[in-house]
Amino acid sequence: MSSSPNFDKQVLRNMLTAYEPSSEVEKAFRERMLFLLNNYPNCFERSLLHAHFTASAWLVNRELTHCLLTHHAKLNRWLQLGGHADGDSELRRVCLKEVTEESGLKDICLADGEIFDLDIHFIPERKGIPGHDHYDVRFLVYGNMDETIQINHESNSMKWVKLEEAKTYFLENDSISRMISKTEKLRN
Repeated sequence: MSSSPNFDKQVLRNMLTAYEPSSEVEKAFRERMLFLLNNYPNCFERSLLHAHFTASAWLVNRELTHCLLTHHAKLNRWLQLGGHADGDSELRRVCLKEVTEESGLKDICLADGEIFDLDIHFIPERKGIPGHDHYDVRFLVYGNMDETIQINHESNSMKWVKLEEAKTYFLENDSISRMISKTEKLRN
């Protein structure tokens, strides 16, 4: 892919436009993401203080029976792996980079390269950085459960969890519950 920011923005614009939201909530997220993308040249940078794009991996084994969750050190909650774009508008690349940085896993691949889920969530003020929204574009990623996990400073813990068990970690309306349901539908 080209490294031209305009080209990559067009790729994301096309992906967002083609994405079929699973709910009215996701549809609203998509519209807000398109607005941010079209109106803020620095939407992939943390310097855009009110909101910026992030990328996440919904990391599952190929049998779609387990997902890899991290207990995020700063947020003190179980989450999927992912993080800031830091200027990279190719969010699929960001997603895979974040998996490797956070878990040490290298035997990973995108399921299909298409958007799997969209979420916008608020990050509270911390260390002088004002509260802001993460416009999180999520991709389905396959990983190898036999590979050794090497967590970094961003996590308190990380583990593969059966999908059925993962449901107990999250509230019914949580976006992760939505990704668990989507994974179960793929399996059936």
